[in-house]
Amino acid sequence: MATPAAADPPLTLKPSTRQEPAASGDAARQRPIFLRADDLKLRPDIDAVAEGAVEFRRASTVIKADHLTYDSAEDQAHALGGVQITMPGAVYRGPELQLKVQRFEGFFLSPTFEFTDLGSGGSAQRIDFIDSARANAIKARYSSCPRDGSGDPDWLLRADAVRLDNETSTGIAEGAVLTFLGVPVLGLPVLSFPLSDERKSGWLPPTVVPVNSRNGFTFGMPYYWNIAPNRDATLEPIVYSRLGLALNSEFRYLEPGDKGRLKIDLLPNDKVAERTRMLRFFEHQGERASGLFYDARLLRVSDDNYWKDFAGTLPSTTQRLLPQSLNVEQPLALGWSTGAAYARVNRWQVLQTGTGSDLIVAPYERSPQIGLQLRPVLGWGLRAGLETEVNHFTRPDGLASATLPTGWRWHGLAQLSRRFGDAGIWWTPRVAVNAAAYRLDQEDAARPRASRIVPTFSLDAGMAFERSSRWFGRLQKQTLEPRLLYVNTPYVNQSALPQFDAADRDFNMTSLFTENAFTGVDRVSDAHQVTVGAVTRWVDAENGAETLRLGLAQRYRFRTQRVVLSGDPLDQRVSDLLLDGSTGLFNPWFLDASLQYSADTAQIERSILSARYAPGPFRTLSLGYRLQRGSSEQAEIGWQWPVYRSDVRPTGASGGCGGTLYAVGRVNYSIRDRRSTDALIGAEYDAGCWIGRVVFKQLAIGSNQSATQLMLQVEFVGLSRIGASPLQALKDNIPGYRLLRAPGSTSNTPNEP
Repeated sequence: MATPAAADPPLTLKPSTRQEPAASGDAARQRPIFLRADDLKLRPDIDAVAEGAVEFRRASTVIKADHLTYDSAEDQAHALGGVQITMPGAVYRGPELQLKVQRFEGFFLSPTFEFTDLGSGGSAQRIDFIDSARANAIKARYSSCPRDGSGDPDWLLRADAVRLDNETSTGIAEGAVLTFLGVPVLGLPVLSFPLSDERKSGWLPPTVVPVNSRNGFTFGMPYYWNIAPNRDATLEPIVYSRLGLALNSEFRYLEPGDKGRLKIDLLPNDKVAERTRMLRFFEHQGERASGLFYDARLLRVSDDNYWKDFAGTLPSTTQRLLPQSLNVEQPLALGWSTGAAYARVNRWQVLQTGTGSDLIVAPYERSPQIGLQLRPVLGWGLRAGLETEVNHFTRPDGLASATLPTGWRWHGLAQLSRRFGDAGIWWTPRVAVNAAAYRLDQEDAARPRASRIVPTFSLDAGMAFERSSRWFGRLQKQTLEPRLLYVNTPYVNQSALPQFDAADRDFNMTSLFTENAFTGVDRVSDAHQVTVGAVTRWVDAENGAETLRLGLAQRYRFRTQRVVLSGDPLDQRVSDLLLDGSTGLFNPWFLDASLQYSADTAQIERSILSARYAPGPFRTLSLGYRLQRGSSEQAEIGWQWPVYRSDVRPTGASGGCGGTLYAVGRVNYSIRDRRSTDALIGAEYDAGCWIGRVVFKQLAIGSNQSATQLMLQVEFVGLSRIGASPLQALKDNIPGYRLLRAPGSTSNTPNEP
């Protein structure tokens, strides 16, 4: 006989005080109301009266008060005594609230408010709620500084009226006055400020550069236009006290598969140069579903002195060589081979100023450069590579070097290799053929057509040994990795060929283990040589961090190298010795060194030494020394370090202040010339709710010329920044530099040193 099934246990409703995501539309109207209090009188569907520790909750809105009445027909709550509204991103407190709950329409008398996402807030005479996203505040005060009643905050924004819109994350203050340390610093009829980190349209804080040796006093007032979620623009009218009125503009876009920006800086009438001056910059990157990749980078300025007068503002790593480049690349999957086909154009604008050593020789332009790279799929462990390229080399217009040869070059490189062995011991024989053919544009050239074919055989071999050891009580894994590279390339006379892109390789661990002593294509070095080297490493067995690395390498030539770029053939049988190393063993000290020692002269020909001391956040000290014998000798120092910290709790402008003062900077000093080449020296003061920065910047713009600039900035946390920002210069120049306030951080507590 079947046994009756046991009855299912009854369902139980578990109470929850968590704030759920806000509902809207029909979902909001269907949300139930939760009400609890010490004393509760309820008439269903009519009204409710609650007394003592009242908590009223609907969806994501929670109201707490001493006394609350609720009219169901009007959906209106009236709260008195210790009233608090909590909703996503904001908390309001005050003595009296009247609110139509579902529509979130009503008013709050004498409230204080907190924006929890920003760590900021303030007070007002009255706040009128239009709906759950919008509100109007009358006679409002706003700050991110401590608001405990002990005095006025260090910075305070007062306004006759403030419109708050959480949908656009924007606050608009009318009749706004910003005071800093009790002093009015900015007064505007209308001021827009963010309620979150989201973008918004409006006037940005002014850019002020009080001292600039080239342009004088600078004042800019940028306007940000949030055109769409994927497009924006910035327009900045600027006044230069020496040069006149200017307009800087930038447009950015982000489309499916494409992104880019367009920047135009215009100075219509330079009062010193008596001409129009302009910067035009466009960059774009895109990729199609087929893998087709394309990019463009076009930068031009109106005159040769632009880089001096606007030092450090050009969006280029080479301030006097401005690129104009186009590139299209298509990956290939042909079944029997993978690879890529590409086409490029690369041109330069060369900014020539001064004479003699101030003049520079620009690299060749390529218009066009068309190439194909293939990696055929072979069996038996064979690896093959094929590449071919056609270039038309031209010279930038208007240069003294325009007399250098120009013309077309085709080159092809084919190689075949196979790796034997495993991770412990391996060797790779390789054969390659490097061919090139030239046709020069000059009719009077001695040999307008020329070509060469150079074969190469090489054998690359290495071993890897490993053992466990213990240093300072920590388990370490030590490796020893010897390596040998044998190269045999016959001599082929190439002296009649032009030098479009050939250059000597830098002397380092990578270049020593390459077959060709030159970069580029125009020269292939003859060689019968072997390079021997070894690297040993100690790696922490627990976290994988490299404790110590040491390496050395040297090249031995069995015959004179006759193919050189300039000078006599290289008959030195034994090359300079390279020693390379780094360590974090003496944490928090981190050391790096690279030395090139010549046995012929018994001295160091080149050295790069660096040390960085980083005992904790916002504490970094870096030291560097560079020597190129007969050419340059330079020392550098960079730092970010707390130099003073007040233990006084920040209590506002009228009650004292506290915070941390940081020294920041970097100085590059030429020992050979006995002068500072570049310098960046300044200080940052973090008071928790505001950060002050003052930075002096010196940039060399000639053998005996430099441009100087003084940048001042005050960052009002939770509002905006006013002044000229030195942040990018600090990040670019100081190794290990960290922002005192990370993007999006709203903590009111000064950073710990």
